[in-house]
Amino acid sequence: MTPSQLLDSIFCWLFSKFPRTRGLEPYYKKYKELMLYAIFGFGTFVISIVTYWLFTERFGWYIVIANAMSWVFATAFAFITNRKYVFVNHPAGVFAFFYQLGTFSTGRLFTLGIEEFMLVFFIKLLQQSNMPVKFFSQVIVIILNYIFSKLWVFRKKPLRQVEDDFS
Repeated sequence: MTPSQLLDSIFCWLFSKFPRTRGLEPYYKKYKELMLYAIFGFGTFVISIVTYWLFTERFGWYIVIANAMSWVFATAFAFITNRKYVFVNHPAGVFAFFYQLGTFSTGRLFTLGIEEFMLVFFIKLLQQSNMPVKFFSQVIVIILNYIFSKLWVFRKKPLRQVEDDFS
């Protein structure tokens, strides 16, 4: 059972068990993708926070290096889950996969730069605590990553148009 099907089952049960909630069904359908993104975004957040904490607090790595390594783990998880479970209506095929991987990585590199700047600015220059700054920066990054993923990477653009962009 996929996460999407599991979510459908939960809400189907909720709508049948509590008839008054049936009025929420159109909102569920409209925002299901966002809910899935939130679920997997939380997973990405946890991976990012835990690996960053491990690298900075346990291994003593410099924040920029620790964050970049943390980004590798979180981005790999995010790409796989976003492509497979969240943004499912996208072109299929090898070209589409690598196009999405490239645009996804480019967007994530952009937000990595923003996050690295925030970490250095708040932790090194303003002498703020390491982990609270990481938490705050992750919230900003997750919002920006959703916008990039929704509008640029996994948009519902036909594959022919994607291929025509490179012709």
